[in-house]
Amino acid sequence: MRDFAIYALAALAEIGGCFAFWAWARLGRSALWLLPGMVSLALFAWALTFITTAAAGRAYAAYGGVYVASSLLWLWLAEGVRPDRSDLAGGLIVLAGAGVILFGPRG
Repeated sequence: MRDFAIYALAALAEIGGCFAFWAWARLGRSALWLLPGMVSLALFAWALTFITTAAAGRAYAAYGGVYVASSLLWLWLAEGVRPDRSDLAGGLIVLAGAGVILFGPRG
């Protein structure tokens, strides 16, 4: 449960940070958006260091599924675009992959 909360925090921080850059570059917002964006991206990287695993790559790989699912929530809640069937199917596939990485038996 702790790792899930960390992944959720990391996803919010990464998506928020990336969106700040998107807002500046694509939506014509002030360059001041870049400051909280950089802080948010640093928080994302720092948060992943708390995942319970000895291998950074495994933490990052499992996080990928959480990121995709969180991005689809962002699409819907922040941007007002409802995910379609392909979005949802892709999200479920990557979440299943993340589950295999996180919970699969280790030798």
